[in-house]
Amino acid sequence: MDEDPDEVKMDRKKILDGKTALQAQFQTANELNEVLEQGFLEHLQRSLPMADHLSDRWQRAQRLGFGKGTNIYDSSYVIGDVKVGENCWIGMFTILDGSGGLTIGNHCTISAGVHIYSHDNVKATLSNNQLPIERLPVTIADNVYIGPHSIIAKNVTLGHHTVVAAQSFVNKSFPDYAIVAGTPAKQIGTVIITENEIRFDYFK
Repeated sequence: MDEDPDEVKMDRKKILDGKTALQAQFQTANELNEVLEQGFLEHLQRSLPMADHLSDRWQRAQRLGFGKGTNIYDSSYVIGDVKVGENCWIGMFTILDGSGGLTIGNHCTISAGVHIYSHDNVKATLSNNQLPIERLPVTIADNVYIGPHSIIAKNVTLGHHTVVAAQSFVNKSFPDYAIVAGTPAKQIGTVIITENEIRFDYFK
């Protein structure tokens, strides 16, 4: 059922009723967001959540110790020991779990909604926590493209110039120049790179 905009506004009024200083801050935050949104629309033709209007993606990557030229959206989660190289694009709503160790090379694309996990608690759950949470590293080499909403499980290594199709579940390692897809993911082709072109050679 759709919400009534007037009721939502009324809820905010009730919450801030009598809190004059907070009402003023709320108004200022709204005005700032509107100005930033208008600027993003004019220059980049995009409207983002308020947090992404306020947060600089490249500065966040620098604070996290990622390589030069890498950016990461405010909506992304970074947990544990995560190392990322240079000139990587890490999309919105991603999870980078380095609790078991996660290394991402240079010039990689981690598309929107990608989850990379270096742990799981499957056996811990099934054993009433008699068995420990399993943690094993994940390594993503240089020039890897991971398509939207894919999941990379623990103990996986992806070779350089690998392409992972959207919505794949990758629970084993793949070599350099692999094209992988599916749940669970399988290699369905090879990336061919020559001096003049990039070609995708799919298995028959």
